[in-house]
Amino acid sequence: MLMRTDPFRELDRIAQQAFGATPGTWSRPAGMPMDAYRQGDEYVVEFDLPGVDPSAIDISLERDVLTVRAERRPTQDGSVEMQVSERPLGAFSRQLFLGDALDGDHIHASYDAGVLTLRIPVAERAKPRSIAVTAGAGPRALSTGSP
Repeated sequence: MLMRTDPFRELDRIAQQAFGATPGTWSRPAGMPMDAYRQGDEYVVEFDLPGVDPSAIDISLERDVLTVRAERRPTQDGSVEMQVSERPLGAFSRQLFLGDALDGDHIHASYDAGVLTLRIPVAERAKPRSIAVTAGAGPRALSTGSP
């Protein structure tokens, strides 16, 4: 009996499992690619989620842990015979630990062209500010010139 085999298929399967590229489940979600950068007084985090319906995205904040979960569901019903399936389906998740320098109460989220963008403002207490100098018992204005 002849069997058609692909000698690299098993290697691909093992590599996908090792590096987390396999489709995820809710108990073991796959990761999602992201970029994060500071832009002025806010941090911007962008997640690649192509083909994910916005209603399938869940963002939660508990203490200082921001969790982003999404699910890509199949677009076809069970009556089709799939020929090639390379787009990962299932659950995706990513957690970010926000420090005290970020304001978790004012996070803004938007989704456009398959990219989820979170804008996280820098907390007021973490922004640079000027500190008054005191001399002696209390604050005094510094003067220039002769007494």
